[in-house]
Amino acid sequence: MDILILGGAGQVGTELQAYPWPDGVRVHAPDRQNLDITDEAAIAAALDARAYAAVIVPAAYTAVDKAESEVAAAWRLNALAPAILAAETKRRGIPLVHVSTDYVFEGTGEGFYAPDAPVNPTSVYGASKAAGEMAVRTGNPRHVIVRTAWVVSPHRGNFVKTMLRLSAERDGLTVVDDQHGCPTSAADLAGALAVIALRLAQDAAAPTGTFHFVNDGATTWCGFARAIVEGSARRGGRSIPVEGIPTSAYPTPARRPANSRLSTQSLTDAYGIAPRPWTAALDDILDRLVGPAH
Repeated sequence: MDILILGGAGQVGTELQAYPWPDGVRVHAPDRQNLDITDEAAIAAALDARAYAAVIVPAAYTAVDKAESEVAAAWRLNALAPAILAAETKRRGIPLVHVSTDYVFEGTGEGFYAPDAPVNPTSVYGASKAAGEMAVRTGNPRHVIVRTAWVVSPHRGNFVKTMLRLSAERDGLTVVDDQHGCPTSAADLAGALAVIALRLAQDAAAPTGTFHFVNDGATTWCGFARAIVEGSARRGGRSIPVEGIPTSAYPTPARRPANSRLSTQSLTDAYGIAPRPWTAALDDILDRLVGPAH
């Protein structure tokens, strides 16, 4: 069985390649130099090269603030590419697993967003990702869209690595404390995507549609930062104070959702995937980046 991963160099793509796939499953993860996912002819040629059982797409334009000024680039990768991939996979009968984001929601609601909650993006990034979702829904009926949020790992740039660097350099940190969300391990997300892709590849009746995957539990960016600093301190790192500040004190070009909490219940019901607590996932990441706790 051959599975195509597009966006293999990112956090989730790296973990997908490291995932312990069953015997007989081969994953292919061409980089962007070898496959431009916004090139319809190139995608068609790549899909014709092998009889792929599923395509997983964590690839995206994720520079949230830069997207406000690079609108065409964000839409090209986040909306046009999914439209091409949906059309070309449908033409060949290949199921498509597409990764999306909490930014499709306005983020002003209470509680945890269900997958069928109305979308209302307030940033270019969010709007482009919402358009990509629509392209996948209308382009290939055998699709699963997995929205996620606050993704972290030992790879690439992310919040955990930034907080570890800053806590080593500074005597205190100030972090936004009025944006609520669910930290997500890229490795755990990759595991969920793998389970979904394998089920779709092997079961014509596998559930399709839109689901959410984040680790269990919720916090604020400040709460997350405190957990990172405290976890690092247990591993020999510096213990420094982390002060909460309002979003208004840290203006950014793109508006962030104040509430990014996502409900994963429908994914558990459909695929039996029950995410572990984000605190346990963070411990695993800190073990790899800093070392074991003392």
